[in-house]
Amino acid sequence: MSTAPVLPVVLLWSLTTLMLGRSACSHGLDAPLLPETLSGVPHSVVSLITRFWEIFGPGGRFHPESFIESKGHWVVEGLLVLVILYLFLQKSFNPSLQKQLQTELTEQEIEDLCNEWQPEPLFKAATENQPDYEPPVISGAPKTYVTANGKEVLNMVSANFLGFAGDDDIQRACEATINKYGVGSCGPRGFYGTIDVHLDLEKRIASFMQTEESIIYAYDLATVPSILPAFANAKDLIVCDEAACYAIQNGATLSRAQVRFFKHNDMADLERLLQEQADKDKRSKLRLNRRFIVVEGISHNLGDIAPLDQIFNLKEKFKYRLVLDESLSFGVLGATGRGAAEKFGLRPGQVEIVAASMGNSLASIGGFCAGDRDIVDHQRLSGLGYCYSASLPPYLATAAICALESMQKQPDLVQRVTKNAQTMRKLLRTIDGLQVHGAPSDDASPVIHVQLEQGPDAIWKGKALLQRLVADAFKHEGVLFSVHRLSDLDKAYVKTPASICIAVTAQHTQQDLEKAADALRNASKRCLHLYC
Repeated sequence: MSTAPVLPVVLLWSLTTLMLGRSACSHGLDAPLLPETLSGVPHSVVSLITRFWEIFGPGGRFHPESFIESKGHWVVEGLLVLVILYLFLQKSFNPSLQKQLQTELTEQEIEDLCNEWQPEPLFKAATENQPDYEPPVISGAPKTYVTANGKEVLNMVSANFLGFAGDDDIQRACEATINKYGVGSCGPRGFYGTIDVHLDLEKRIASFMQTEESIIYAYDLATVPSILPAFANAKDLIVCDEAACYAIQNGATLSRAQVRFFKHNDMADLERLLQEQADKDKRSKLRLNRRFIVVEGISHNLGDIAPLDQIFNLKEKFKYRLVLDESLSFGVLGATGRGAAEKFGLRPGQVEIVAASMGNSLASIGGFCAGDRDIVDHQRLSGLGYCYSASLPPYLATAAICALESMQKQPDLVQRVTKNAQTMRKLLRTIDGLQVHGAPSDDASPVIHVQLEQGPDAIWKGKALLQRLVADAFKHEGVLFSVHRLSDLDKAYVKTPASICIAVTAQHTQQDLEKAADALRNASKRCLHLYC
């Protein structure tokens, strides 16, 4: 008979008798007999099992009960004490190694070691798809004409949409503020960093946006990344455009919420995604959580306008909250410049959270968020960029206040930006080899992305080709353009083709726009034929 099938029975019997042996002896019972299933086991195996039982079974020398009765546990406890003392008395260094390290080196040995040492590079060498690029150095305020690299050129890159950067009245007001408050605030808002001009600016923004309150942040790129983590956490859901700017991507990541992306400005894809989530909720019966749709009024990476009327209908249908980044649309869209929400007829409050940069139309620094009192007050305790960053320098708050006043006094600036944007897009569409991103419904956007009609497959090659075009326009035409640049780590990098980003302002004249279009046309003739 084979012994292989019997081994599990032998092991089970051995463990059972060891566990129950003490109980059997305490009741005056003999050791249990071998089960009948072992009758076919060879005699040598049976003898081994019997011998094992005599030693470790009840009454054996090494049975726990006999071991304890003969004071054998003192031996074990004594060994444990010795081990503890040994570990306690051990030193944390090796004496021989310490002595070796204290050996003095000769001057020649030190010099040889220094000569042999090669530091690790801080970053990897640039690859073929990372060509060298030296941005132009601007001297002076970013007005219609600027001095770049010592040459006066037409400025088509600065997002100074309403022309307030370098305004003389604003500069005088900022100078008076510096004389009164100094330059910096030297503390966060909650720690002696709140100055009366901050409160005045927040009050004025809330009044202009027709909301209960507003809150300002010292850094515009930290505004949305502070807002989203303040309201969303790991159990919540964020739905945003796949071409969203880095600030939105960063905020969604920092919130730790589940993030889902829909195709850029594709309402059918957005509805499909929301419906899929609703069906999933019905099947899994998940508990309620917070859900947000996050979009930009004007896309930073593509320059087109989000269809907020359709987005609003979908967010109402599926019970989501809407977070709107108006950084590029504030001051340029809507009848009074309140942004894309106003352009599409949405009333204040229908968009739950509105954020915007003050570095574009207001020609200052920082960002703001406007909404209900509960939304704003919650950020004063949970908005990381508000709680832990030094507050906005007082003179920059003054600059934003003055710019906001000027915007309200000159409502025609908004219409002028829209008109110039429409004119510029019309002129650019006549250039062979280039195409303007966006539909006619996007013509009001002053941020224009010009792409290659037929460019290289690799994005970096397209950017390199456009960079040659931009450099040619700067050198021969006296016009400053810029290639739109994204980090390889940016999720929108592969979603947005290579493009030249053009910013149109209210200060540009018809002659300026025609000069810019002609410069791009002439540069494209000189550069694109090399590629073709």
